[in-house]
Parts: sequence; structure tokens; C-alpha cells
Amino acid sequence: MNFKSDFLREFSQRGFFAQATHAAELDEVFSNEKIAAYIGFDCTAKSLHAGNLIQIMILRLLQKHGHKPIVLLGGGTTRIGDPSGKDESRQVLSDEKISENLSGIRKNLEKFISFGGGASNAILVNNDDWLRHLNYIDFLREVGRHFSINRMLTFDSVKSRLEREQPLSFLEFNYMILQAYDFFELNQKYNCRLQIGGSDQWGNIVNGVELIRRMAIVNFYREIPNVKKGQENYDALGEQFEKDFYESSFGLTSPLLTTADGKKMGKTAEGAVWLDADMLSPFDYFQYFRNTHDADVEKFLKLFTDLEISEIEKLREKNINSAKEILAFEATKICHGEKIAAEVLQKAREIFVAKNSAAFEEKEISLGAEKNKKLTEIIFEIGAAESKGASKKLIEGKGVKINGDVVLDVQHSIIEIGEFELSVGKKKFFKIVIK
Repeated sequence: MNFKSDFLREFSQRGFFAQATHAAELDEVFSNEKIAAYIGFDCTAKSLHAGNLIQIMILRLLQKHGHKPIVLLGGGTTRIGDPSGKDESRQVLSDEKISENLSGIRKNLEKFISFGGGASNAILVNNDDWLRHLNYIDFLREVGRHFSINRMLTFDSVKSRLEREQPLSFLEFNYMILQAYDFFELNQKYNCRLQIGGSDQWGNIVNGVELIRRMAIVNFYREIPNVKKGQENYDALGEQFEKDFYESSFGLTSPLLTTADGKKMGKTAEGAVWLDADMLSPFDYFQYFRNTHDADVEKFLKLFTDLEISEIEKLREKNINSAKEILAFEATKICHGEKIAAEVLQKAREIFVAKNSAAFEEKEISLGAEKNKKLTEIIFEIGAAESKGASKKLIEGKGVKINGDVVLDVQHSIIEIGEFELSVGKKKFFKIVIK
């Protein structure tokens, strides 16, 4: 979809867009107004991790375009557990642990977005402030009646659990009602008009949009006692109100992200990629992005850095390892600050040089009178293959790299004087000096 608002256009260009409840109307609002939008995080750990980065970068993008981010921390909903994308019930945490986690998450977020009293400064709220004091009977009567069990059973977050015959407690089943109520509360208190989340939250978000609309319609009819049903303008007033209110609240989701090798974003063999420097060192954070799969580099540059789209597209012309280094530096700079990012970049380079300097064997090669030499000839000439035919098979098997990039063309030729690193197979490394 071609968006005309600056925010949604960049949101889409960077790869954040999955679905919107009514995209054209939302685009119109973003084109003409500065709005408040919220994203929620439950307090299940004392730090967020790289798997939360898409939502955090969306908050950052909202602020960049002058909109007001609302960060909802689920001090209340953490006590229940979100069934979305889960195979089992969440561990129940104590109030003390939830409070400790909430404090840690706030510290994470302060590195990415600005909090304060300004028009586009973020505000942080805790849904425990209103959920803890709900009267259950009143809540069922005023809010619960707007939810259809039949429909709730069709949402992926519930349906997938039931299909896999995984237990789904009544406690968790209530989660989507409470999340919808969160949106209603934020709409009433802060005129919050948009909820954003991952695509696994789509059902919960739609519930929130519809609850706001239904509660408003109920309140509308309560507040016009002088207009009796059956009078000429009663139905017209109601229809106009419902039409106007249709465009008052919105839902927007981003795609769930997995890496090119099929892994869940933010997870490694060693565990989560935490944003807290005490739980994961800035160097290891840098290395996580530095080791990004080649196929993910441009996507991650758009999602997890502040570089302009045009600048990222120019990086296609660069060596893939240079682009990975830029990705790692920019991502670390946002999370841990420019000074620390520069320090870990230097450390990473020093380690690379120390690790590889002794392993690389220097070889001088002459291009000859024709100023052109096939790579297969060079591989044979330096003794890295028994024949030119063997050199060709190595290239066909993706076993040859120049400066870290796999060579795919068996006709690849060297035509310029200079130096480059050549790796043949997994154990042969050369520094080739072309004369």
C-alpha cells in the first residue's frame, strides 16, 4: 500500500507493516494530526531483549515523526500471562519480582526513547494502576458483555493452543479482555488512538479497537436521555455517531521476525540477547549483529538502525562484511551509546586481526602482460588446489571467498593491482598481493 503520511510511509519502507484495522483512515489521521499511540510490554524479565527491538524501534519512529509514544508496562497482566504464541502457561511471578522487572525495563527503554512532558515525549504507564482495583462483577457487566466466546476461540493465540491440545487456563483466556480494556483506559485518559504490536497480537488489538467503539456507543445513548427512541432524529444521531467513531481508534501490527536460518529473532544457542549491559556485554551484543546472516543484513539495517533508507540501499554496493560491521555499530550505538559502540568496534577489529594475521599466508601474483588472470589460475598457482579443474569445483561448491564474500562465478577474473584476502575451503587462508 502506498501511504501518504510520513510516518506510515517510513514504517512500511522499513519493513514494519503487517496489518492495520483500517489502513486508509489511519493514514489520513497520521497525515493531518499528531496522535498518541501505545505498545505494551509485560514484565516477565528484568530486561527486554533483541526480540523486543522491533516494537522499541517503532516507538522510536513514532517519536521521530512528532507523535507521542505511550509505553504500557503490564504490571497487572504479567500476573496472568499472555497465551499468544505460547505452548504452555507462563510462570506466575510475585509482586516484588514484577516490580523489579518493571524498573529494569524502564531503564532499557530510556536508552531508546525520550520520556518527559513534551508533546512528543514518551510517557510510561503501568496497567496495574487500574486492573488491580477492578470490581469483577462490574467489569463482567460493563466490559465482558462486549466479547463473544465463539469469536475469541477463532483467534490464533487461542486456536493454536487448542489445536495442539496444550492447556489454556481460564486465567490466560481473560488476558485478551484485559488487553482490550487497557486500550480503552488509555483512550479515555490520554486520548490514545492507536495500539501497535506484533502480528501475533492481532486478535487482542482488534478486540481493543472494537471495545472502545462499543463502550462509546453505549455511553452515547446513556448521555442523551432527552432523545427518546422512536423520535425522528434518534436513529440518525446514533448512526452518525457510530460512523464518526469508526475512525477514532486503530490497530497496527508488525510481522513476527525470524532470521534467514529459521531462528527466532533475539535468541542464540547461549540464550536471549539482552538489552541490559549487566546481562549481556555490549561486545556480545555487537557480535550478535555482526554475525547476522548475509540475507538479513539489509532488512536488519532498516529495522534496527536510524540510517536513512537511501543510505542503506547504497550499502548494497559494499562488501557484505563492511555492511555487517555498520549494522553492528549502529545497533550497538542506539542501545549502549556511541562511545561504547566505538570501543567494541575497535576491540572486534583487533581480535579479528590477531586471529587471522598468523593464519594468512602472503602470496605475490603477477597479472602478466594481459593484466587479467582467472581466479581458478590463481588458486592453482598458489598451491591451494591440485589443478585448475579442482579450483573450478571449489568455486562451484561455494568454497572460495574473497574478502569474506563467496565467489560464485567460475569465470571470475582479477584485473586490478592491489591486495585481497582469499580463503579456499575451511583451512586455507591467503593474502594475495597482485602486481
